[in-house]
Amino acid sequence: MNNPRIRPALRRRPLLLAVSALALLAPLTACGGSDTAEADANTLRLWHYEDKDGALGKAWAAAIEEFKKTHPDVKVVFEQKAFEQIQQNAGMILNSDKAPDVMEYNKGNATTGLLAKQGLLTDLTAVVKERGWDKKVGDSASVTARYDAKGEMGGDKWYGVPNYGEFVLTYYNDDLFKKHNVAKPTDFASFEAALAKFKAAGITPLATAGNDHPAGHWLYLLALSKANDTWVDNYQLYKGKVDFHGPEFTYAANKYKEWVDKGYFEKKDVGLKGNNMTEQFVSAKRPIMVGGNWWFGALTTDIKNFTWSTAPYPGSEKTLGSGGNNWVIPTKARNKKLAEDFIDITMSDKIQKLIGEEGNVPLAVKADTITNTKSRELITAFHTAQSGRGLAFYPDWPVAGYYDTWLASTQNLMNGAKPDTVLDELAAPYDKYAASRS
Repeated sequence: MNNPRIRPALRRRPLLLAVSALALLAPLTACGGSDTAEADANTLRLWHYEDKDGALGKAWAAAIEEFKKTHPDVKVVFEQKAFEQIQQNAGMILNSDKAPDVMEYNKGNATTGLLAKQGLLTDLTAVVKERGWDKKVGDSASVTARYDAKGEMGGDKWYGVPNYGEFVLTYYNDDLFKKHNVAKPTDFASFEAALAKFKAAGITPLATAGNDHPAGHWLYLLALSKANDTWVDNYQLYKGKVDFHGPEFTYAANKYKEWVDKGYFEKKDVGLKGNNMTEQFVSAKRPIMVGGNWWFGALTTDIKNFTWSTAPYPGSEKTLGSGGNNWVIPTKARNKKLAEDFIDITMSDKIQKLIGEEGNVPLAVKADTITNTKSRELITAFHTAQSGRGLAFYPDWPVAGYYDTWLASTQNLMNGAKPDTVLDELAAPYDKYAASRS
């Protein structure tokens, strides 16, 4: 849910330990100088929350080093923040003199859109066109970088710049499929047949986590299997009315409950976090995991004892996904030109290729330039989905604070609540906000 979620939206990557708003004002990790140094024309202050060993963490570190080479007289003060730190306290910090010059921030109405509406982010529209970033990002991936006066995505002003993509796909333990003579799914019927066959063999087939974004991702993905472009635009962009008891969400809630009742998910998964879900897959306890590509890089490192593969979820032509998180420049940033220069470096071929080789999805280079075979397949799958309007964003994006609603509602569904009751829970804040727009 876009992680964000915001609390963090239903998000897609391991989070660093959240700390207090007071800690957000203090330096955590500094590279190239003390945070106590007075920010001036020769200082770039930069925040992000990527793990240093992940594809994006490595890419941003390389971008910092490249920036230092091209700006030898500029001091770079980098602070690694926790995702929830920035998520929960960004409004307060960016409205103070502690704002960095550039930072990574989650996309969506409840995050980048909200800060843009509050006047806390710089309008980058002219810069984006001048530097040609719009040509590299593309229309589909830029939806979550562009907002209107209400702070709703898809507007005509750029308030952020994404330089990677993300989407939800299926991970298979190929060895378990072979061991139990289960055919790899090619459509929804064969997917359910695989679930049933694993369950009959005493294996819970699906890895999941009820106390994190994966549970809500599953519910939305099932709804998308019955949805068209108009439904997605109505739900995400308020282009029309959404009926939470219509065929899309009704099917999703009923199918989800059916799978819980059949044991395709375990009810005890209701209290698990995303890392617990990946551990189920890495430890070969669950043969199938449907999750974001943000898990991909860690899996390539962590899985040692079995062969695995990825494929689009076979039950739907649409999946959760979008352009990645945004680089944003706060309105109160002291050195906006330096911030623009840094963003430009993250869009360079060198950094974009690094993102791809390390197992993530760069937006500005082609898949055939990547030598890592698994990564090349991943990137190709993303661009295929993006080109065909197959990316349908995340379920909690339309409403500020909606992540908590989705989290509680999917947990209720796993705990035995009636589907209609759960859909009422999801509808209430959405309908309230939709009504306030008119």
